[in-house]
Amino acid sequence: MGKTIHTDAVDQLFDAILSLKSKEECYTFFEDVCTINELLSLSQRFEVAKMLRQKKTYLEISEKTGASTATISRVNRSLTYGNDGYEMVFERLNIK
Repeated sequence: MGKTIHTDAVDQLFDAILSLKSKEECYTFFEDVCTINELLSLSQRFEVAKMLRQKKTYLEISEKTGASTATISRVNRSLTYGNDGYEMVFERLNIK
């Protein structure tokens, strides 16, 4: 059986994130919590997901974002077989 992300430590991290009140606070917190590369990787995956929803090709996505085909494929699997987290956020942000 795989690891679960549902732990007290993750709950506390999410509570901390939910306490942030502005983008500036997000920058302040995430610059302390994540490396620059980790944060850029997260934002790259989000951009890849948006482009996959727009039916862009792997080549188009890779050229625009710099994402590898492995990253694009992983995001595509999340969009297809995941928990609909991307969709929930896209709907709330009104991203088409």
